[in-house]
Amino acid sequence: MKEVNASIITIGDELLIGQTIDTNSAFIAQELNKIGIWVKRRVAVGDVKDEILTALKEQSKDCQVIIITGGLGPTADDITKPVLCEYFNSGMIINEEALQNVKAIFTKLNRPLIQRNLKQAEVPDNCFILPNLRGTAPGMWFEKEEVIYISLPGVPHEMKGLMQHSVIPKLKEKLILPAVVHRTLLTGGIGESMLADAIQDFENNLPPHIKLAYLPSYGLVRLRLTGRSDNTELVEKEVEGQFKKLKPLVIEWMIADADVSLEEAVSELLKAKKKTVATAESCTGGYIAHLITSRRGSSAIYKGGVVSYANEVKENMLGVRAETLQQFGAVSEQTVTEMVQGVIREIDADYAVATSGIMGPDGGSTEKPVGTVWIAVANKEKVKAGKYFFRFDRRRNIEMTAQTALILLRRWVLEQEAGNH
Repeated sequence: MKEVNASIITIGDELLIGQTIDTNSAFIAQELNKIGIWVKRRVAVGDVKDEILTALKEQSKDCQVIIITGGLGPTADDITKPVLCEYFNSGMIINEEALQNVKAIFTKLNRPLIQRNLKQAEVPDNCFILPNLRGTAPGMWFEKEEVIYISLPGVPHEMKGLMQHSVIPKLKEKLILPAVVHRTLLTGGIGESMLADAIQDFENNLPPHIKLAYLPSYGLVRLRLTGRSDNTELVEKEVEGQFKKLKPLVIEWMIADADVSLEEAVSELLKAKKKTVATAESCTGGYIAHLITSRRGSSAIYKGGVVSYANEVKENMLGVRAETLQQFGAVSEQTVTEMVQGVIREIDADYAVATSGIMGPDGGSTEKPVGTVWIAVANKEKVKAGKYFFRFDRRRNIEMTAQTALILLRRWVLEQEAGNH
């Protein structure tokens, strides 16, 4: 099985100084991996002609596909197109298709079209144009000495559209690629190291052409099986067989047997049970509600919530008693219990989740240090509350609290619905 290697070159000074985080490379690598192209390197260079030329020359030595992002804008620091003209010994021309796309976009936006914008339609004369349905800069496809070079805009939304609608289909058409099959499941409530210990024998006995990857993130771990072969039907059957062996080994922590987000798994569970949920958030500031409602179709399961950041909101909107707050404090089992009871009563949902904690960097005490969190889940008859400690910065503490709350909500729903049947 011949391997096809790729290199991703990102262009822009802003990437090198950390002003912009490179998310493009991750997306491109994922899309290439899906079709059996192995990303051998990811290279970042500044807006410097010689450095771009050197990167192109070096990466072409052992990679059959080179994807470049960035530097295609209309300003003076966007030098990718002139550099590509030099590298491919070509001249610049106006591409009529790209020109009409630019004009159509500015007409739709009702904005004046200036000469600088029209330059977006200029491309090297020996490239194949990839239409940009989301912006003015077209993608460009070159071939030189059995290497495919693809230049894409650095704007993530535009790059993603071009990758999915043009680049991936054309690469599949042009190249003979191995079959790559993935099966992924999502676990929660167990760390990567403990999970690896639990399935060590399974991993050790995998055939050489099937690999297991651990993908940890915020209290969750994805397990991904990847099989590669020239025989699509055979590798699909083999991966599916191994996946069936893996699931019982992690059933205690498994959230979903598909590559989905935690919030998607929770939403699908509630939809399947025809149940609704409400949220009462203090320390998470509405982040749990955001996660739930970011999913399509969330109106079927999410009724609403209260961001009760101040104590008076806890009292006035959720019915938390003043004496509870005075005696136990806002970050306590008693307060979070009354919060979750209040929101399920006021919003009339089937289930509810509530959070109250100290996210940092200050506000902690000896008794309740930064990272202390109380989370409660409830239905109309019962409440369950738990205390947690997170050790990160404010942003990650909020994310960890939200993830933990959703894991607890999912478990609570499963327990209660199982008891009803």
